[in-house]
Amino acid sequence: MKVIFRYLFACAFLLEVQSVFAQIETPIMGWSSWNTYRVNISDSLIKRQADAMVDQGLKGAGYTYINVDDGFFGYRDEQGNLCTHPKRFPNGMKAVADYIHSKGLKAGIYSDAGGNTCGSLWDKDMNGVGVGLYGHERQDADLFFNQWGFDFIKIDYCGAGQQLELDEQKRYTEIVKAIRETAKKNVSVNICRWAFPGTWAKDLARSWRISPDIAPDWGSVRAIINKNLYLSAYAGEGHYNDMDMLEIGRGLKQEEEEVHFGMWCIMSSPLLIGCDLTTIPESSLNLLKNKELIALNQDPLGLQAYVVQHEGAGYVLVKDIEQKRGKVRAVALYNPSDEVCAFSVPLSLLELGGKVAVRDLVKQRDEKKIRDSLCYDVPPHSVKILRLKAEERLEPRHYEAEWAYLPCFNDLAKRSRGVAYKPYGKASGGMIVSNLGGKAANYAEWKEVYSENGGEYRMRIAYVPAQGNAREVKDRRLEVEINGQKTCITELESDPAKGVCHVTLPIDLRQGYNSVKIGSAYTWTPDIDCFTLERPVKNKKN
Repeated sequence: MKVIFRYLFACAFLLEVQSVFAQIETPIMGWSSWNTYRVNISDSLIKRQADAMVDQGLKGAGYTYINVDDGFFGYRDEQGNLCTHPKRFPNGMKAVADYIHSKGLKAGIYSDAGGNTCGSLWDKDMNGVGVGLYGHERQDADLFFNQWGFDFIKIDYCGAGQQLELDEQKRYTEIVKAIRETAKKNVSVNICRWAFPGTWAKDLARSWRISPDIAPDWGSVRAIINKNLYLSAYAGEGHYNDMDMLEIGRGLKQEEEEVHFGMWCIMSSPLLIGCDLTTIPESSLNLLKNKELIALNQDPLGLQAYVVQHEGAGYVLVKDIEQKRGKVRAVALYNPSDEVCAFSVPLSLLELGGKVAVRDLVKQRDEKKIRDSLCYDVPPHSVKILRLKAEERLEPRHYEAEWAYLPCFNDLAKRSRGVAYKPYGKASGGMIVSNLGGKAANYAEWKEVYSENGGEYRMRIAYVPAQGNAREVKDRRLEVEINGQKTCITELESDPAKGVCHVTLPIDLRQGYNSVKIGSAYTWTPDIDCFTLERPVKNKKN
């Protein structure tokens, strides 16, 4: 009877896992016209790229979208109907979408949240004037998705932001509401605001841009990775930080292309190729088809890797793959500097124990098994992307502030004192979270603080007394909330010259995942570095 019960329980668990996975959409993969062609596109060019997607084996590797970016617009007629460019797309956009679909691919299209497109502002394409979504949301949604049959839309912000200075959340909410109420299919939406727009984006879009436009040079790739290093808390559950289209095959050095593609994969960014697929170099094509790197990007957990170590110039990123809190994890040893970087990473920092099998996913080869630590010298502008399989998964005891979810965070720089991740050399990971508090909603939350068995812990919070302004009253405090139970700490160091300070409190954790929040509803908090968890030492009885 016990055997039957265990079997039924296992089946129910597997069905639940499959159901969760089925609900999580992985990052989109495909090709987009903007990087190479900007507004200089045509129906024949788009069809050639769709052909090449299939012929080059990219469709078989998982790339399924052909996205038409800015440049297809013609004008609006007297009724406000959008018409395509008569020379570039003489047969209209439905014919293009139909051709893409005939190849077994999905079709993507572009518009702007304002009245004018980016091409009209930056490429002087006057056909982009007056053709944006502003005032035509439902009309264009019906045209794009019902009449023409497109499956994806990238919604830019040049006309809405640079020209009209509209409110991002309000504007994108209006557009997505119109799409959802009008389109007769599930449309994948990309918010293109060129900075992390805010936590509200997850309710509207499958992905959102977190940086300015990419360029085919190392400085651009490095800057975008830097933008995304501390945004892992906002990705997941089928929604992703978009690091922009790929510049693979457009002139980067081989090791830089490996960083570019490898980091886009482990950080779960959409993978949209931006080069001419008919002339792509073989080495670049092979990299884009690396099935082991693609598997990281398309992993069913849908997680973005986060930084667990930053020493010198190097960054160590990690994420679960295949199974939450399983014994298999993906790790990136990333060196953005111009010098060789020596990495020495304790396996305990990666929550792995025992003997660990190592596979290099860029080179697609197994390496020597290791114990205790992961040690590599990584050349300049390079990355080592590894799949680690351990004998044991360890309980975590250390949580960086930069891993936390900040519901009030955005990267739009519209507030002088907005909550932010900031470099601080003496912090454990070189970063702190600053400007928490002032209202109940402005807190930091670690949503998955894990305890193997639950019970009593001592929580040690590392903080930095904040500078504030000259007239600020020194009334900073910490409100620490564990699974809804709140403790207020008012006896804190206030002198910034003291550097990193600590406060300790007893807490109880339940078995499994716990929620930890730190904020202050009516005052600012000090800057937060990290917190650690330790089991209290029990006094022995005589």
